[in-house]
Amino acid sequence: MGLAKEVNAKDIIKRVKSGDTLMVGGFGLIGSPLTLIDALIEHNATDLTIISNNVGEAGEGLGLLLRQGKIKKAIGSYFTSNREAVQYYNEGKLDIELLPQGTMSEAIRAGGAGIGGFYTKTAVGTELAKGKETKVIDGETYLFEKALKADVALIRAYKADTKGNLVYYKTARNFNPNMATAAKFVIAEVDQIVEEGELSPEEIVTPHLYVDAIVKSELILTKEGVVEHGS
Repeated sequence: MGLAKEVNAKDIIKRVKSGDTLMVGGFGLIGSPLTLIDALIEHNATDLTIISNNVGEAGEGLGLLLRQGKIKKAIGSYFTSNREAVQYYNEGKLDIELLPQGTMSEAIRAGGAGIGGFYTKTAVGTELAKGKETKVIDGETYLFEKALKADVALIRAYKADTKGNLVYYKTARNFNPNMATAAKFVIAEVDQIVEEGELSPEEIVTPHLYVDAIVKSELILTKEGVVEHGS
């Protein structure tokens, strides 16, 4: 991976192909790459597997992609934020893999660290453990969870420098840094792009080596939860 460069969202989203697995940052709409998701909605890729905390909200974010029928499978933790995802699952239109939130986060981190999987006590003895390997360690039963990786990650940061180093704003950080490490190609949507050297090394969370392209955000989420066009 070389230096990241600023690109147009509609052009770079063509990296996503039908059948791809995508990681998409965000918790609800907070920290979601809304400009990239909008570009994905206009793109013709289908049969996608989406790894994200949830599938947006009804008619917003990834929820629009769901309505288009472009999502084949969703891997996440909090699908009830978009009840249409539950409806689609019940109608057989969407395959869902439900993971406890901490397990999902660790599975993404493991994917980025080159770890094949890990054992956890979370979900042992529940419906979520069906069909998964278990192992007794020091008298305790653990469940094996495979690492998660993706073809493309769509992430959201607050600021990038022209080299591709990223900083985040408060809770919008959520899953984005881990996802940046676990995909073959990483597209970062940011509010601001500054010159190399303007970011303090202490504030950089995602080093530029993980970032392949930068897109300037055209959409913002207000404190009232309304999506608006940025300047």
